[in-house]
Amino acid sequence: MPRLGAAEIASEMRRSIENGTYRRFERLPASRQLAERFGVARNTLRDALYQLEREGLLETRAGSGTYVTAPEQNTVPSVVQNATPLELIDARFALEPHICRLVVLHGRHEDFDKLEALCQRMEAASGDPVAFSEADTEFHRALASATRNNLLIWLIQQINTVRSLGEWTRMRHLTLDQKIIAHYNAQHRELLNAVRSREPERAAAKMKEHLETARLSLTRAADT
Repeated sequence: MPRLGAAEIASEMRRSIENGTYRRFERLPASRQLAERFGVARNTLRDALYQLEREGLLETRAGSGTYVTAPEQNTVPSVVQNATPLELIDARFALEPHICRLVVLHGRHEDFDKLEALCQRMEAASGDPVAFSEADTEFHRALASATRNNLLIWLIQQINTVRSLGEWTRMRHLTLDQKIIAHYNAQHRELLNAVRSREPERAAAKMKEHLETARLSLTRAADT
């Protein structure tokens, strides 16, 4: 059984919040207990909790603990829950090439430094699909954040919610091997170089190329 990463833990905890296992205003168990329950290091658990905080589902209060802040009704719209991996890729085609253009216009040095660090994390995870996927999700989120467009940032957060659901996780295990990870890493590096060079159309083209590769990989996996 593959080890759980922060994305999988966040997905499980999100479901626990949605089904009422953890109710609104309830304090979560201590991080040590949660880490033991999932069989992971506490820093992995911390990354998962941070992801849920960014989604507005949790709040950490200094000296008190982590509390559920999500409304008790289902916080994940049905259109998100039911989206297929191929629908996800098509939605990304509609958004992410232009996000790259906006990053060229509005990105700052600290944004490029963060993207560089995430590229290095992905390159270091060439043999670890879970670690690669977590850094990959963070890379695309960082691109959206660098636009400083709150609506686009929110839309990418919804897309990342799909990436944490069960069908996407299953497809990831089918498609991510060392060869495709190496290919994705080369594409991410070319995309970052285009953004840093302030070439908006080249950056958009590199993103399209990357998404076309991902779509082809998913299509092949769906046919198996």
